[in-house]
Formats: sequence, C-alpha cells, structure tokens
Amino acid sequence: MKSQTKSIGILTAGGDCPGLNAAIRGVAKAAMHYGIQVHGILDGFRGLVENRSIPLDSRSVSGLLTAGGTLLGTSRDKPHKMRMGSEVMDMTEVAVANMKRMNIDCLVCLGGNGTQKNALRLREATDIGIITLPKTIDNDVACTDVSFGFDSAMRVATEAVDRLHTTATSHHRIIVCEIMGHDAGWLALGAGIAGGADVILIPEIPYDLEIVARHLNNRRKSGKRFSIIAVAEGVRSRDQLALEEADPERKKKKKKSEPEEVFDALTNEGVHLVQESVASRIARRIQTMTGVEARVTALGHVQRGGQPTPYDRLLATRLGTKAGKLLAEGVYDVMVALQGGDTVPVPLKEVACKKKLVPADHPWIESARLVETCFGDEV
Repeated sequence: MKSQTKSIGILTAGGDCPGLNAAIRGVAKAAMHYGIQVHGILDGFRGLVENRSIPLDSRSVSGLLTAGGTLLGTSRDKPHKMRMGSEVMDMTEVAVANMKRMNIDCLVCLGGNGTQKNALRLREATDIGIITLPKTIDNDVACTDVSFGFDSAMRVATEAVDRLHTTATSHHRIIVCEIMGHDAGWLALGAGIAGGADVILIPEIPYDLEIVARHLNNRRKSGKRFSIIAVAEGVRSRDQLALEEADPERKKKKKKSEPEEVFDALTNEGVHLVQESVASRIARRIQTMTGVEARVTALGHVQRGGQPTPYDRLLATRLGTKAGKLLAEGVYDVMVALQGGDTVPVPLKEVACKKKLVPADHPWIESARLVETCFGDEV
C-alpha cells in the first residue's frame, strides 16, 4: 500500500520502564516497512524543544527487543511548562517549530498519563498529527486493558515478595513491602496476590490500621508467626481521607510542604516528619499495635529496570506495529490500545486527563478476599 505518511518523529517521555525499546523497534520497523522515514527524538519533549534527534534505520533498532530502558532517553519535561535555566517557560511554539523543521507528518509519543496529556496539548497547538502508545508500570492509563511495562514490574515485585517470605518466616516478623503505583493499586494488588501477601493496602481502599492489626494478631493466634504486608505507595488511611474531604486543599499542601505535615492515625494529632515513607510509617505503627517486630522493604526503581518479560515484548511489538500501520493509513490523534485482545486506535481526547483505577468490585479483589487477604477495611 502507498503510505499516507512520509516522515515521523518518535520519543519516549516520563519514567523509563521495560518494553520501551521493544515499542520503539515495533513502530520504527513497521513504519520503515511502509517506506516512512523515522526520526528518533532524544530525551523526550526536552529533546524536541532543543532540536536533538537521530535518524533511525533497521540497523539502529536491531537488538532492541530484549533490552530494558530506552535507546532514545527520556525526561519528565512538559513543553508548556519547561525549566530553562532558572525560569519555567512555555516552549510549545519552539517544539512545534522543530517538528516542522524536521518535516514530520506525525509525532509518536510513548508514555503514561502525563505523556498522553502533554501530547494532546501539543497537538492542539499544531496541525501535525500525534499517535501515542500506553507505557507505564502503574497500569493506570485509561482505555487500554494493560500498558506495556506493567507485567515486567509485577514480575519483579512478586519475586521480591516471594523472597521476603523466607526472612519473615525464619525470624517470625512482619515485613512491610512498599510497591510503586502512584495513585493506582494495580501493581501492589497483582504482586500481592501472586506473592501471597497477607495484607494488601491500595489507594482505592482506604485502610484502618486497627483492622490490619487485628488481622495480624488473629494470624498469630492461629499459629501463623509471620506476615507480609504489600503497600502501594499512594495509600491513604480512612482518617487521612476524612481530613482531605473536609479540606480539599490539604492534599496539595502536603505535597508542597517540606517537611510535610502528616496525620497520625493513632493520636489524631499532626506531627512533623521529614519525608518518612508510607511503608515505614505503617510498619512503625503496626509494631506498636501488635508487639511484633516489623521491618520495611521499599523496592523503588528496581521495579522499573531490567529486561521486559515475554508478555511485554509481545505487547509492545503489537502496539508498535499497529501504530506503524495506522501511520501508513494516515490515522492520527489516537492512542493505540489493547482492548479484548485486539490492538485498536482510541481518540486521544478520550484518554488524556483520565486515570484507570482499581474498581472496588474487580475480580482480583474478590479472589484476594476469598483467600483471606486483608485490605484494611474489614477483618
């Protein structure tokens, strides 16, 4: 077929994750199959603003399928709000000018929620098309069943929970494992279930530590002398949620304050702490409430590194090659999503500014409850 697109730019934005290189390879090789010229833009939207790019051909994308990270580099910069020296400036016009200078028909952006919003905002400032692919270990991009990077991160988090079981069992401890995910609980929920965590705390279900402590004490009374708690980094207690509902600006203030003021669920008093992690705070309180030694493990960026799983390699390749086909057909301003096993284009306006959270009635939660997993909302 004769391609409706002559030239494209491709960039990766936001945090890195396994599968980015596989997706770059999929887009580039499919585009080249249709005779489309491919420009690789370095370091996300900052590279676009600074006019830094490299040509991509079949040789430059060879061997990328199994590699972690991103060949092109990435950044969290936003074209409309970019730090330039000591100032934050709107560099949208510069980004658009550079896209025109490269003579591209469409910009392909690989990224998560922030990238979807930034891509749409950029599209509204130019007549050059946009196609995005859903990338994130958090699995919270809307309108797609799963994002590439999630399966690989869940594998790492699950293996970590598996390994923590041996220490918890040997020393009869409570171990709290903090797992990434921002405001979505997909990663902690999936890894917690797969790793057999006894308690799983996710942002979508506000927790009560009194309930968690009772569950842990009941386990010890039944002869189970260790417990694993999987905690998503964005969790909130019922008391914290009540405070935020009473004062909607509280959550914003907490993010800006340094040191932050956090709510102590045990004493109902504000206490000043310097960036104590949520897992550390929960472990400290649980140890006091149960009298059992509690330890903390925060997996951090380990979850984002390493080789992609076979599933993520396949998913990234399918999404990337579908993008290449859509480019040849001249279909722009969409995100390529996985829905019901098929790769489909979804209008970018339907994706941007939305977040896919864990529903209260999700089958994963039902299964977890049936194997006596505590979510901190009921014993």
